[in-house]
Amino acid sequence: MEWQAWFLIDWQQVIGIALSVVGFYFCLILFTRIVGLRSFSKLSSYDLAMTVGIGSILASTVLSKSTSLLQGVFAIGMLFMLQALLSIMRRKFKPFKALIDNQPIILMSNGEYLWDNLKEAKLSTNDIKQILRQNGIKSKSEVFAVIMETTANMSVIKTSDTSPDWSLFDDVRDNEMLVTAYNNGVKQKSNVEVFSKT
Repeated sequence: MEWQAWFLIDWQQVIGIALSVVGFYFCLILFTRIVGLRSFSKLSSYDLAMTVGIGSILASTVLSKSTSLLQGVFAIGMLFMLQALLSIMRRKFKPFKALIDNQPIILMSNGEYLWDNLKEAKLSTNDIKQILRQNGIKSKSEVFAVIMETTANMSVIKTSDTSPDWSLFDDVRDNEMLVTAYNNGVKQKSNVEVFSKT
């Protein structure tokens, strides 16, 4: 194949690609309206798989001669249906939710790295430092927790005078370590205050 062929396109291809994109676009809007916005939410690993799958099917449908628009729309419809089914099942059956969802994991608690969790998440301290800088953290003492969520996004929670609502951390693995570290920090702070008064 000569390199000039990379830059060639005829009007039939342009019209075919344009019609495929328009048809695909309106089908995506329709499916999203039927199933809901959760389809693109990336709240879990299978949501991410859904987004990647849609992109792959879109590319092969629009650019491939062997895949028709109706085949692509049918494949996307099946993906939306599977995601809706999975969403219902994970809401109704806790064991199923535990089977398909990753569990959030604490990587840093009250300014201290949790080395075993870092190792399991296959992250280095440099990765965490980068996340902290991106979140405007100047000192590790500002950090209440760094949590890797089910989608691999990082949540950085800063320390404050507000007592934590522990129900927000129920689904996080090793959340008891966070509670223990917080309670130890509160005790140390109160001991310092008592010592300074005497």
